[in-house]
Amino acid sequence: MKALVLGGGGFIGSHLVDELLAKHHAVRVLDVAEERYRRTPPAVDYRQGGFGDSATLAEALQGVDVVYHLASTTVPSTSNLDPAGDIAANLIPSVRLLEQMIRMGVPRIVYLSSGGTVYGNPEQVPVAVGHPVSPLCSYGVVKVAIEHYLRMFRELYGLSPLILRASNPYGPRQGHLGVQGAIATFLHRMTSGEPIQVWGDGHHVRDYLYISDLARLCALAGESTAEGTYNAGSGIGYSLNAVLDVIGEVTGELPDVRHAPSRSLDVDAIVLDVAETETRFDWRAEVGLREGIQLHWEWMRHCADQRRP
Repeated sequence: MKALVLGGGGFIGSHLVDELLAKHHAVRVLDVAEERYRRTPPAVDYRQGGFGDSATLAEALQGVDVVYHLASTTVPSTSNLDPAGDIAANLIPSVRLLEQMIRMGVPRIVYLSSGGTVYGNPEQVPVAVGHPVSPLCSYGVVKVAIEHYLRMFRELYGLSPLILRASNPYGPRQGHLGVQGAIATFLHRMTSGEPIQVWGDGHHVRDYLYISDLARLCALAGESTAEGTYNAGSGIGYSLNAVLDVIGEVTGELPDVRHAPSRSLDVDAIVLDVAETETRFDWRAEVGLREGIQLHWEWMRHCADQRRP
């Protein structure tokens, strides 16, 4: 299989690249920048550029069997600041990608949607994939719109799409700037001795998925002939307070937590029902929260040691 990974230089994309290479697939990456935390593996056919550049995209699609669409220029917490920009930078280029795939005869796409935002405040937890979508941020609205276009292109042009609604991935190589990724941000604050800011009282519940488990599922999805929409999560919910407790256990230090008012874009609780995903792909989330935070913490400490003179 020859795979094109859009966004393959990022957090999720770099781990997917590792998984695909381990399975002896040919991998091409299209991204605006190379990986931040390591050199791009030499086996990767790396192309620099945005997927909104039609000429660069056409070259990258040559000879490809499956496209993994992981690229996004926004995150949930900031997307509402410029919804029109979100549409211009993510929705329109995604539709043009589908058009280009049809023209070039590329049959298969795996799209990474957002299980943490598309459902909004769910009516029941855990959330099955058939639950109504009602996103509270532009990021989620655009994800849902792209999902609809994928289904439209399947019906009209025979495209073979698979949508993975991922929960909250975490692990090594994740950014820690505070705009996305609570665990990465909290651990970074612990290493730098800074206080941890929590929006609300810390009782918001999320489904956290370790990055190796998500990358493995993405690879299985691309290898399969399955179509449709699947949740990608651990199926277990943890409050932010519970996550902070685990971080305290792993680091051996008491987190210095500062609370700020809740934000309207934050859903109260979201845990994904992954039973259908587990059955279809013979997949299970294998890394528990404590083990995953331990692995993430060890990686961050290693990076800190590497930076010391």
